[in-house]
Amino acid sequence: MGKLKDFQKLVITNASHVEGLRKGDIAPDFTLPDALGRPVTLSETLKQGRVIIKFYRGEWCPICNLDLRETQAKLPEIKSYGATILAISPQKPDDALTIKEKNALAYPVLSDIDQQVIKAYRLQFDPGIDYHNRRDLTQLNGDGSKTLPVPATFIVNSDRKIEVAHVEADYTQRLGINEILSALRKLTEM
Repeated sequence: MGKLKDFQKLVITNASHVEGLRKGDIAPDFTLPDALGRPVTLSETLKQGRVIIKFYRGEWCPICNLDLRETQAKLPEIKSYGATILAISPQKPDDALTIKEKNALAYPVLSDIDQQVIKAYRLQFDPGIDYHNRRDLTQLNGDGSKTLPVPATFIVNSDRKIEVAHVEADYTQRLGINEILSALRKLTEM
């Protein structure tokens, strides 16, 4: 277990400089393919209400799967606040389909194959040589790159203003579903 902890610390250290976009920033618009290759555009989705954007590492990440499943479990409550979820990773649509089916997700899972959206949200980082020796990201990422997004959650309003931003170098720490629901409750009451 000690070696795993040391490995995790190295990955977290390599991501520690990533700050991502912040509350009050304007969320860059994007169009990305969903798990079936259909285009999904942020500005179009925002016409239905707030959007929760979840950046995750990939379908191979157990913590990502858990986070996305927990979000799915509360989807009716999220929708009751008029919000939509978009999950984004650097993997191909086939991998998005795998995670969608594996976790029975009823919300769009998008592929940022060239990581342009991940870069625009200032989340991209290189996890380091030790990581690359354990996991070949060139085989997992859609563009064959060796970079990942720092896991992040943003709640964006119809003006594309980021109302909540959670960017955490420690990939084991996510914005919990209860925190998301609490934020939506407060934002709806404003």
